[in-house]
Amino acid sequence: MRTLLFLLLLLTSPAGAAELKLATWNLEWLTLRPAGDRALPPDVRPKGAESHALLRRYAEELAADVVALQEVDGPEVAAQVFPPARYALHFTRDRVVQRVGFAVRQGVRFTANPDLASLNVTPGAPHPLRAGADITVETPGGRLRLLNVHLKSGCKEDRLDRTGRQQCEQLSLQLAALQGWIAERRREGVPFVLMGDFNRWLDGRNERSGGFWAGLQSTGPLARATEGRSSPCWGGGGFIDHIIAGGAARGWMQGDSMRVMVYREQGEEWRRRLSDHCPVSVRFKLPE
Repeated sequence: MRTLLFLLLLLTSPAGAAELKLATWNLEWLTLRPAGDRALPPDVRPKGAESHALLRRYAEELAADVVALQEVDGPEVAAQVFPPARYALHFTRDRVVQRVGFAVRQGVRFTANPDLASLNVTPGAPHPLRAGADITVETPGGRLRLLNVHLKSGCKEDRLDRTGRQQCEQLSLQLAALQGWIAERRREGVPFVLMGDFNRWLDGRNERSGGFWAGLQSTGPLARATEGRSSPCWGGGGFIDHIIAGGAARGWMQGDSMRVMVYREQGEEWRRRLSDHCPVSVRFKLPE
C-alpha cells in the first residue's frame, strides 16, 4: 500500500515510470527574528509577510517533491513558504540561524538520519559552521540517501592543495568530511544525492586538479546536474548551488531536466526581499 501511494503521488513520465523532482534553494536569511536581533548581522533586514507569501507562490510553482533548504532559521519560518499541509519539514539541530533542512512533499516517505556534524570544522568558534541535513527517502525501488549542505564561503575558486587562506583551509576540511560520507554510502551500496549551496564554482579553472570537484570525484564516479552550465539567476554567472548524484542515482538523474526558476521580479530591492539565490531542480527517473 505504501509503494502504491508513493507511485500515485509522484510525477510520472510518458512511459509511466515514477519520477522524483529534487531541488535546492537558499532562501537568504529566512527568519522570524526582528531587525536588530543579536543573532543577526546589523545589515540583515528580515523578510516580511508579503515576501513570505511571494516565496510560497514560487514554491508552489516549483512543485518539487523534495527541496533542500539553506539559510532558514528553522521549521517555524520554513512553514511560511512550505505549508505543513503540503510539506513535512526536517532541519538540523545545530544552533545557528542559517540552518539547512528539507521540505518533503506529503506522501513521500522519509526518515531523518543524524546530522553530518563533522562539517562544522570550527566547533569552538563564536560562529560555528553549519552541519549537514541527512535523510533517507523511501522509493518504490529502494532507499535514496540525500545530504543537504551549506559550505564555507570565501573560497569559490582557489586551489585547495596550495592555499594559506583560512576560508579555503576550512573548506578543505569540509571536503574531507564529505568524502567520508560518500565513502560510507558506497560501502552500503545506497544510491545518494549531495545537494545544496557549496559556495564553490565547480567548473572553475582550478577544479580539475587540486580543486573541490576533483576531491569529490576521487571517491568514485559522480554526476552533477549543473556541470558545464551557467546560471541565469539575477543576471547570470557560475553555479554555486549544485545537485550531485552518486551510486545508482547517477543513472536515474535526468540531466536535461535541470532547471533554474528565475524570479519575475527584477532589481536589487526584489533580490533582497526574495533571495539572492534561485531554486535549482532536476528530475530523477526511479527504478520500478
